[in-house]
Amino acid sequence: MIATRTLRRARVLIVGCGDVGMRTLPLFHAQAAAPRILALTHHPERAGELRAAGAMPLVGDLDRRRSLGRLAGLARRVVHLAPPPRDGATDRRTRALIAALRAPRRSVARGGDGRWLHADRAGKTSFIVPEGLRAAMIRKARRAARLRFVYASTTGVYGDCGGAQIDETWPARPANERARRRVSAERQLRAAGVQSGWRVSIVRIPGIYAADRLPLARIERRMPALIEQDDVFTNHIHADDLAAILVRALARGWAQRVFNASDDTDLRMADYFDRVADAHGLPRVPRISRQEAETQLEPVTLSFMRESRRLGNARLKRELGIALRHPTVDDFLRAEARR
Repeated sequence: MIATRTLRRARVLIVGCGDVGMRTLPLFHAQAAAPRILALTHHPERAGELRAAGAMPLVGDLDRRRSLGRLAGLARRVVHLAPPPRDGATDRRTRALIAALRAPRRSVARGGDGRWLHADRAGKTSFIVPEGLRAAMIRKARRAARLRFVYASTTGVYGDCGGAQIDETWPARPANERARRRVSAERQLRAAGVQSGWRVSIVRIPGIYAADRLPLARIERRMPALIEQDDVFTNHIHADDLAAILVRALARGWAQRVFNASDDTDLRMADYFDRVADAHGLPRVPRISRQEAETQLEPVTLSFMRESRRLGNARLKRELGIALRHPTVDDFLRAEARR
């Protein structure tokens, strides 16, 4: 009986189980009806780490479609945390994942002699299906058709909003190729949701922080920030709060719905660096003008300094019922100081 119940446990597939994915595992395990966790990774050497955390590793590479052949119907719930490729205007990895998860366009039907027949995509009978296999194939197709899906996107899809207070209704206007690939993934998934009946939730994520994810190295290198009149507003979320948001969105998120996974922090970028520096007894970084930054900083760093927005998170709290463990960066730093 115990073995039968184990086999019948709900399954969650995590695609790209990095730091945030690992933080979701104890939250899933703590649920009353704890699901079985499957973690897709293209790093076979991580198998031991994933097993130790309570996940069953699956080796597959989103850049190699043939390695994804086992995914269709494997789990009814999917958390997609894998980033897009580093080049191109579209997210080829998300396209490959969608193709792998879609229910095969094949049917199982009873023939005139009472035998169950398996029809291929062209409608031609390929082989006779034994009773046990027929039932398994039908269950697999039904699981794929009722898929719940959460995608970890980025708030970079909004582009520069001039420091405006925005919510999820703000149009996506990505300003760089990295964000355009995220928009591509979102559109592919929402279309797949409509076409296949999946319940897709898009979680747009700002800057992630945690005790081991603070900009201390940048501060120690004395990398400059912008002066106040040139500075941009940034948004933040603690990694543990983000993990809780992803798990909750998987359970409660509306179909084809977008959520800003942002906390209540309202800070400019340089002020954030100052808060972290002060909390760790480090000198504050120097401030320079935007014109000086254009000649002194790397293009990737500059891209974040060209976008300013303040995210509203009312939908996150109202629809998902999220109570943030760390409402602001200041709350987190004060809690750390008390330890």
